[in-house]
Amino acid sequence: MEVLEAIKGRRSIRKYKPTPVDDKTLELVLDAARWAPSWANTQCWRFVVVRDNNIKAQLADMVGENPAVNAIRNAPVVVVACAELGKSGYYNGAVASDEGDWHMFDVALAMQNLALMAHSLGLGTVHVGLHFDTKKVASILDIPPGFCAVEMMPLGYPDQEPKPRPRKELSELVFYDKFGRR
Repeated sequence: MEVLEAIKGRRSIRKYKPTPVDDKTLELVLDAARWAPSWANTQCWRFVVVRDNNIKAQLADMVGENPAVNAIRNAPVVVVACAELGKSGYYNGAVASDEGDWHMFDVALAMQNLALMAHSLGLGTVHVGLHFDTKKVASILDIPPGFCAVEMMPLGYPDQEPKPRPRKELSELVFYDKFGRR
């Protein structure tokens, strides 16, 4: 699959077939995430792969009214992306940017790689962060101090084919030389 085809074809999938995701396929998807760029190559991300139905149910309880709650319960796999704090966005132990810790940015890059690779292999994903109780998720998954849960991503074979969502035109998004200049 070509890169632009994967980018344009990927959809948020919230309904999954019960078909298991085999270990080899899962490893390919996780390896794509591993190759994402990161601040000074810190690679602050860590991934907790959840297949246990009881743990998935506990995680689903942590997202409240999120439309992906059933995807977390029913997908064969849920990948929970975590980040090591104080690495991304730091230089010699000090914050190196007025934006502070860049862990959210780096984890997002890794998870987008994961989502695109999954799509290229016929799998579906959905990014889950809305109504996400990170402290309770950390407790459920035994995430140690110095790390935080950032995102949950159900993963499996799609049982739906959502239509593309509208995108703004480039003319609405792109400026030249200065913000607002078209």
